[in-house]
Amino acid sequence: MPEAIRGTVAIVDYNHAARDSLQFLLKFMGYPVESFASTAEFLNSDIKLHACLILDNRMPLMTGLELAAKLRADGAGIPILLITGLPSPAIRARAAELGINRVLEKPLADVDLLDFISATPS
Repeated sequence: MPEAIRGTVAIVDYNHAARDSLQFLLKFMGYPVESFASTAEFLNSDIKLHACLILDNRMPLMTGLELAAKLRADGAGIPILLITGLPSPAIRARAAELGINRVLEKPLADVDLLDFISATPS
């Protein structure tokens, strides 16, 4: 997908190492990436510029599911990949209710991550 027509992949994860690792991989694969250390940072960005969102569920102050609920309530239809260390049936059910496109368990397989991004409309 040419850079000019592809939106930015947003990553929201409070864990610096995890965020940097994802950002490094995606940049290496040629994707424009913007990362955020908190949900508040992400909410202060121009969400319309992001093609998709990779969102950690376990974060301080506001979980990934809570952020997704806020985005959906605000009318944002951004494709979301929720990542979690504990993908319980309750998390998967709530993610489905919110229209979250995928829920993946940490550590992520590169192929699953890239499949999600490549399936995202630009």
